Amino acid sequence: MIMAREMKNSCIEWIETIPSNWTVVPLKILFSFGKGLSITKADLVEDGCAVISYGQIHSKKNSGTSVTDELIRYIPSKLANPQSRVKKGNFIFADTSEDLDGCGNCVYIDVDDDIYAGYHTIILRQKNKINDNRYFAYLFKTDCWRKQIRTEVNGVKLFSISQNIIRRTSLIVPPFPEQKFLADFLDGKCAEIDGLLADLDAEVKILTEYKKSIIAETVTQGLNPNVPMKQSGIPWADYIPVHWRIQKGKYTFRLLQRPVKEDDGVITCFRDGEVTLRSNRREEGFTMSTKEYGYQGIEPGDLVVHGMDGFAGSIGISDSRGKGTPVLNVLDSDHNKWYLMYYLRNMAYGDVFLALSTGIRVRSCDLSWKKLGEIRIVLPPIEEQNAIATYLDEKCAAIDQAITDKQTQIETLKSYKASLIYEYVTGKKQVI
Repeated sequence: MIMAREMKNSCIEWIETIPSNWTVVPLKILFSFGKGLSITKADLVEDGCAVISYGQIHSKKNSGTSVTDELIRYIPSKLANPQSRVKKGNFIFADTSEDLDGCGNCVYIDVDDDIYAGYHTIILRQKNKINDNRYFAYLFKTDCWRKQIRTEVNGVKLFSISQNIIRRTSLIVPPFPEQKFLADFLDGKCAEIDGLLADLDAEVKILTEYKKSIIAETVTQGLNPNVPMKQSGIPWADYIPVHWRIQKGKYTFRLLQRPVKEDDGVITCFRDGEVTLRSNRREEGFTMSTKEYGYQGIEPGDLVVHGMDGFAGSIGISDSRGKGTPVLNVLDSDHNKWYLMYYLRNMAYGDVFLALSTGIRVRSCDLSWKKLGEIRIVLPPIEEQNAIATYLDEKCAAIDQAITDKQTQIETLKSYKASLIYEYVTGKKQVI
């Protein structure tokens, strides 16, 4: 049952009113501070002492309220300084973040296991056990509490969260019995929501794999299940219709090197296959080049293959006029470019492009025009190319819409979860 309650002015900026029987306490009164280990990623090993570093704290798999196996990495025992060991009831905060949203990210230690705080971390240890720190774990997730940190951090592309910044924050503190009750209530409600989110995530993955399988089957076998087949000699297309032919990319595509026009905007080939003006997506985090060496013009209808991210699906047909970096392969063809796009995406989904990698890092996968020119392309007659492209447009659009609907549900549930936590840890709602 939800009941209204008597509220009072909190006298702090980040929350106007709190329940009349709650108090405001400086965080430094309840917690002491420690520093994580002076290690690097190079120190990590397959087995050893458990450690949680800032990368795992910023992981999407970190709920902030519990330790899971996905958050644990390992270091040799010789590097495990006892001063960086955390205990149940402690918090590990990340001391850097690449965006403001991540400022305040932490993990609550809810297990008795031996765990150490890793690199770029700050430890908060409770000075006594008069509080149920699970409540604070939920409070730390709210935007209103994090506002205290976000208004103090320094940085542009990388924000630094110091011990002093966290030390200067304040906490709203319910009586202990209510802390425990709120934590129990939120543990239960959030577990229910997380279960629904996991189900939706699984459905999105199933739909995504279904889409890939349809593309793979259609661009290698066509639309007629009764057509005679032959061996192709191509690993990613074992059998193809007998009347289809194979030719290299250099005889299928033409590399375009259009001049850049004065008013051209920057076009990006995204990993979801959309090729559009960067301004259309309005996504943050792009690194803009100060000097536009080698930029090329792109027109609507051009087939674009990203030279470094093509392996991840950055292959599509441009919907805009603009300019792109030299890393983009801008292509034309006398064949159906939509069919060719789906064919190349199938290669990307099957990790064929990764096999062309010339370096250790995944991002060193080089889909240069030279390599694209040597790729063998399976080519149906143009009428079948057109039919396949139309069929896949319709099927993929339907699947994409289903995925979008699931993702909308996911975002709605996430917003509901965040609102639920905020309303109860700030005392706006009371459960009796």
